[in-house]
Amino acid sequence: MIRSSRIASLLLSSLLVSSLTLASGAFAADAVHPISPTRGTIDSVTPTSIEVTTRQGQKLDVQLTEQTKVTQVTKGKMSDIQPDSFIGTAAVPQADGTLKALEVHVFAPSLRGSGEGFNPFESADGKINTMTNGTVGKLVNSNGRTLTVKYQNGEKTVVVPDDVPVVLLAPADRSLLKAGAHIVLFATKDAQGTLTARGIAAGKDGVVPPM
Repeated sequence: MIRSSRIASLLLSSLLVSSLTLASGAFAADAVHPISPTRGTIDSVTPTSIEVTTRQGQKLDVQLTEQTKVTQVTKGKMSDIQPDSFIGTAAVPQADGTLKALEVHVFAPSLRGSGEGFNPFESADGKINTMTNGTVGKLVNSNGRTLTVKYQNGEKTVVVPDDVPVVLLAPADRSLLKAGAHIVLFATKDAQGTLTARGIAAGKDGVVPPM
């Protein structure tokens, strides 16, 4: 009985440490599993699949299901970032604890809450940076934007330089998926290696999604 109680105590302690690590927002538990989208261009489309050439030149066949969500990406501007906007930003951590934005995407009101949180994210150059999705709080307009992004139980200060691309995200249908469209693909792979799209962000009118 004493030995069983000791084992139970050790297990509880381990769970508490894991919980505290996750609550801290540190990357320790998730660093080996960053959000890792596939970026490329659609070559062809069928009712149930798309063929994609990645930016690295790899050809992929990706299955579409009724659950696949399509989001349109259109050009935005710095003034689209407003207090209470729900945004996402891929960014690089700075020495002073702030984040320097690589891009900002502003969600349509109907997409508020999408992917809310702070996570490791694989940028287009293959480096692991960060992705923060949340609500804009304080915003200072001076040489770009400096803003706080609030999510769940935390917030980050993000510096958005003037030359950072800003895009708008809104729900779309599959008519946006056509040859030549630039996409950011979020897919799952089964045991047989089949790729199935969970979500596709597709550029409209030739826009290349910057995230």
